[in-house]
Amino acid sequence: MSTDKITFLLNWQPAPYHIPLFLANQKGYFKEQGLDVALLEPTNPSDVTELIGSGKVDMGLKAMIHTLAAKARGFPVTSVGSLLDEPFTGLLYLAGRGITDDFRSLKGKKVGYVGEFGKIQLDELTKAYGMTPSDYTAVRCGMNVAKYIIEGKIDAGIGIECMQQVQLEEYLKQQGKPVTDAKMLRIDKLACLGCCCFCTILYICNDEFLAANPEKVRKFMKAVKKATDYILASPIDAWKEYIDFKPELDTDMTFKQYQRCYAYFSSSLFNVHRDWNKVTGYGKRLEILPADYKANYSNEYLSWAEPNEAEDPLEAQRLMAIHQENCRDNGGFKRLNVPLKA
Repeated sequence: MSTDKITFLLNWQPAPYHIPLFLANQKGYFKEQGLDVALLEPTNPSDVTELIGSGKVDMGLKAMIHTLAAKARGFPVTSVGSLLDEPFTGLLYLAGRGITDDFRSLKGKKVGYVGEFGKIQLDELTKAYGMTPSDYTAVRCGMNVAKYIIEGKIDAGIGIECMQQVQLEEYLKQQGKPVTDAKMLRIDKLACLGCCCFCTILYICNDEFLAANPEKVRKFMKAVKKATDYILASPIDAWKEYIDFKPELDTDMTFKQYQRCYAYFSSSLFNVHRDWNKVTGYGKRLEILPADYKANYSNEYLSWAEPNEAEDPLEAQRLMAIHQENCRDNGGFKRLNVPLKA
């Protein structure tokens, strides 16, 4: 078979939820499709959409809110599928450090964020709760939010339940404290969004590359779908193969993160129309998207049937919160089954 090269940029250093990409490579699924995929790591997560949008890299991973904002800012990218669906994202903090479940308790505190849009989200929330951006001190942390909270450099910071919250829980466990002292104020609830989809992790493409190579992208998505199917069917075997290739991930904490990511993996890889509509509206509310902005996603590169969406998305979120607490307390690999629209 002839081999076609694709350069693919991760959204950060290899993490547990990157497993479909590495296994598609390791198990020869890309090769079966005649592809040679170079998996690259960024030195700065904020560079990802610019590098892909400018054509320096063909494809990559990025959160939904960043994917929308990238195209609005002149970096032409399109989402062709979902990797991680609606991971709970919010303001993480440790109990006993002067923060409560009232957002206004952040007044006078140091609050960390990953990149530019995290700061925009925080500023919008302060206004919604009768505060101003000057009522807190913003600290750009990159992906080190949990580390900064532990070290006392910040009082709270934006993070993801299946990643940074697990880091905080492991720290508490080492200190002999209850893991339930790792708390989160979920942004979807604070901002009345009705979903956590703004941080859904997506497979994105440079638009020029996509237009010139539609079949290559279809083959890429087939390969990662096959890898995802394998992971969902055999999570422990899949993890063993991953850490054999990436031994630096062979720790108790990363295995727990992998367990917590398991329920968020998109089994279909489809972009969810409801989520895109909600986050596009949210982006307009944050004034990072113009009023006439059209969402930049497509499902035409997925060559299998599109599933129905959740019948009651809010109930699905409530059940997912319970599911993830059970995973925190008991471990294991389980998927959440929710009723779908007819």
